[in-house]
Amino acid sequence: MSRIKARFESLKAEGRGALIPYLQAYDPDLETSLALLKGMPAAGADLIEIGVPFSDPSADGPTIQAAALRGLKAGATLAGVLAMVRAFRQNDSDTPIILMGYVNPIDSYGPARFCVDAAEAGVDGLIIVDLPKEESDLLSADAQKNGLDIIQLVAPNTPDERLPYLLNTASGFIYYVSITGITGTRTASHDELAAALPRLRAASSLPVAIGFGIRTAEQAARAASVGDAAVVASALIATLASTLENGKASSATVPAVLDQLADIARAVRGT
Repeated sequence: MSRIKARFESLKAEGRGALIPYLQAYDPDLETSLALLKGMPAAGADLIEIGVPFSDPSADGPTIQAAALRGLKAGATLAGVLAMVRAFRQNDSDTPIILMGYVNPIDSYGPARFCVDAAEAGVDGLIIVDLPKEESDLLSADAQKNGLDIIQLVAPNTPDERLPYLLNTASGFIYYVSITGITGTRTASHDELAAALPRLRAASSLPVAIGFGIRTAEQAARAASVGDAAVVASALIATLASTLENGKASSATVPAVLDQLADIARAVRGT
């Protein structure tokens, strides 16, 4: 059983939803982002999404765009991100790790080689934002061969008739993009989320993680109770950015982000 499936089944038995925090690899430097990654499980992360810095992050708002640029300036590469996951796995063999990114770096790396190396490093799932289902054969066979879940994105304006096509080969969980737009902008209301979930449940038995626009502990708790997980990204990155001094990490950077994550985790677990 994959780590992702095992984690969702464990949380279902506990009767609660998951919290999935996001961090941008190498933001603002490798040492700081690795310290955050290692500290997230103890702060309440159930699964962790790692952003792979890319020069044209078209789905991301200004906060994550800035984080990606900081990561690239710090020397981030796809191979470096996999090494970061490998270092995390030295002390954590249970927490699922999902890489979120764009297809160009994977295509340049070599899709078959990437899937082998990602699985060996300890990656569990992939969210490739700009890889449509129609082009998914670039990765799907190699991902499946190496036990990597390809996590499908579904938006509010995805037609009902397209859902079975999108989800018939999806695995891990469904990532519900709760707004039409880029990350970190507006937040979907409770009524919007409650109305969206039944059609996803009708199309697939996979868990549903809700992301894009979840900024507060209250919003995360609501999303994790309506769906099966809440993804929190821009809010954590904004906190990190607020602690930087001349673009570099300060002594407050790691504690500030992990304290915020712990507050959100308490809200999610209390729902």
